[in-house]
Amino acid sequence: MSTPIVEAVDLTQTYHVGGGLFRAKQPLHAVSELSFSIAAGRTLAVVGESGSGKSTLARMVTMIEEPTSGRLTIDGIGAGRENWATLRDRVQIVFQDPYGSLNLRHKVSKILAEPLIINRPNLSAADREAKVREVMALVGLRPEHADRYPHMFSGGQRQRIAVARALVLEPKLLVLDEPVSALDLSIQSQILNLLADLQERLQLAYLFVSHDLSVVRHIADEVLVMYLGRPVEFGPKEQVFAAPRHPYTKALLSATPSADPRKHRNRIKLVGELPSPLDVPQGCAFAPRCWKAQDRCRAARPELEGAAHRASCFYPLEQDETAEGQPA
Repeated sequence: MSTPIVEAVDLTQTYHVGGGLFRAKQPLHAVSELSFSIAAGRTLAVVGESGSGKSTLARMVTMIEEPTSGRLTIDGIGAGRENWATLRDRVQIVFQDPYGSLNLRHKVSKILAEPLIINRPNLSAADREAKVREVMALVGLRPEHADRYPHMFSGGQRQRIAVARALVLEPKLLVLDEPVSALDLSIQSQILNLLADLQERLQLAYLFVSHDLSVVRHIADEVLVMYLGRPVEFGPKEQVFAAPRHPYTKALLSATPSADPRKHRNRIKLVGELPSPLDVPQGCAFAPRCWKAQDRCRAARPELEGAAHRASCFYPLEQDETAEGQPA
């Protein structure tokens, strides 16, 4: 089996917030004890509600932030702060909003050449220009687009520019932070197909952060479901979508819209609000909203257990089981 491009073991990120003259700061556990690996040519999708820790994970993997504890390895090298300069060109990120992530005062040619100027200072101007033209062709941009500004493009074209900028340093891992959520549905499919084609041709590893499970179903190989900074379910895409084991995953899937009007779906409506990350309930954090919760769930926290398909639940769902009182 090939060596993973990225491997995380018990990755944890804790912030200390609040505080004042007579009050100490409180710990906020944004990500806790998260482990995963991604091989070349594979996609791991990370899903969950807002506040589940998805963006914090993306910042740690792209070395924008250093984990509080745990081990992160990229391309076989420990991603400690002392190795950031060496590893930065092996990991690139594509942001959610292409309009906000591009410098509106620069032409496309300068936007794409800037990473090369910073990270490949010995590269000649002619070689930089050739590389820029190469990545533009790779993402479906025409040569004349190099002399235009970002505001002159559509949303889908701007996202192609963002993808080209991420590819210009020839990374091995792309972190895709909601890369299609700001685009029209008709454009989303084009960008997703582009990403799939690039992955096949370049054998890229993808960390795909999203809240849209219909998009995840299209692009992911494995799915990691997070709730309040902790993984609650992990497994191959087919198994997670066909037979979710954690009640939270089942609720997320039930809320996914379907394009087929003849398909009946039992919507699971969770009771209560997402708890504050500053005051996480004892035991299983999902217990206050879970229809299967029992005293054991409120007293102890379940671990992520299983073989290929794992769930953090004392009473995992059966294949045809849904919320209490609702038929399967």
